[in-house]
Amino acid sequence: MAPMSAPGSIAEDDLKELIAAELGAVRDRSFGLTTDVLAGDDLTGQVSPLMSPLVWDLAHVGNYEELWLLRAAAGIEAMRPEIDDLYDAFEHPRAERPSLPLLPPEEARSYIGTVRAKVLDSLASVRFDTANPLTSGGFVYGMVVQHEHMHDETMLATHQLRKGAPALLDPLAEPLRNGGPGTGPGSGADEVLIEAGPFQMGTSDHPWAYDNERPAHMVDVPAYYIDVEPVTNAAYIAFIEAGGYDDPRWWDPAGWEWRNGSGKRAPAFWSREGGQGGQWLRRRFGRTEPVPPGEPVQHVCWYEADAYARWAGKRLPTEAEWEKAARWDPVAERSRTFPWGEHYGEGHANLGQQMLRPSETGAYASGASAYGVRRMLGDVWEWTSSDFHGYPGFRSFPYKEYSEVFFGPEYKVLRGGSWATHPLAIRGSFRNWDYPIRRQIFSGFRCARTPREGA
Repeated sequence: MAPMSAPGSIAEDDLKELIAAELGAVRDRSFGLTTDVLAGDDLTGQVSPLMSPLVWDLAHVGNYEELWLLRAAAGIEAMRPEIDDLYDAFEHPRAERPSLPLLPPEEARSYIGTVRAKVLDSLASVRFDTANPLTSGGFVYGMVVQHEHMHDETMLATHQLRKGAPALLDPLAEPLRNGGPGTGPGSGADEVLIEAGPFQMGTSDHPWAYDNERPAHMVDVPAYYIDVEPVTNAAYIAFIEAGGYDDPRWWDPAGWEWRNGSGKRAPAFWSREGGQGGQWLRRRFGRTEPVPPGEPVQHVCWYEADAYARWAGKRLPTEAEWEKAARWDPVAERSRTFPWGEHYGEGHANLGQQMLRPSETGAYASGASAYGVRRMLGDVWEWTSSDFHGYPGFRSFPYKEYSEVFFGPEYKVLRGGSWATHPLAIRGSFRNWDYPIRRQIFSGFRCARTPREGA
């Protein structure tokens, strides 16, 4: 279940019941990615300097929960203040975390279990005061649930980087071969025209939205075309085969420098069977399989997405273009919470780790936006051309380290979530960001273009 779309739309007792259920569900997910399936070095070791040891993530979500739900919301004295520094993401870069005196797996599990028990005990007496932005609409509880789901997605990226035996098993492998729910031919168009005009970007009334999604504001966007579906593996292979990685015309200068320095010539985790001319394969959670042509390309960085778009005679959409295509209803003249409407429902998007991979082109037709653009939520995070900045009137809340410290041209915005993103942690206004060289995330893209004069 996704959170309500406006404050006050659910009674406080019902909201507390929802929060307790979602706290339990996300913890089950966290354990299912750590201590329920792994032990020893698999939990305490580091598979890449880009990622934390899984045991760090596990204890971190509990420490974050203690800071915000026990100390800040309930006024309860700190349980283990001596470990705050260990699990402060801004004090210790990921590469350093294996050398810290981290809680061992069983102690970490015990600690976060004790935190959770106290949170549930205190939940009954906490008041969701509308005058207090931290508790109004249950915001701080929604923040903590979303935070843990975000770390679960990060854990999945860590699992993907692990080599050797498969880390996870596909829960819905067979239905996925048929493209997932709602498969259909669609309109047959590759792109749709979004007429020029204003739309409302961001939100001011979603109770669990983050500060960087706020405030809602009108943005006037010139006309543009945007792809109906994300770029597929088959289309990306055509770019590779056409020499796309070897032609500097398509690359941003910094991207060409990255390409030359990294030696990359294909998405992360791809390889070619038998060398030049052989079948493209990918490694996915410890197994090697043929690259499915109809799935969105995944594990590409911003530079690769930008180069493909140039090669295709297009460009990456701006963040505003992406959101207008996803959220704006030109008939009702309002922005939707989700592309399909105000409420989340099964069968609209490939979210929540239902599958361990993107779905096929044509899937989830019922999740199309008002413009008929499909799969804008789920499947793969989509790179945009925009740098990460605050909206006009931005106010940091409840701490500047969530968003504000990352504002600037060093980070590019991604939108839409991936198959690994939980429905509670995504909506049409949600903004993600990362360095343009990052590929371990579940990232892909779709293209846009400006209409030709007279066309």
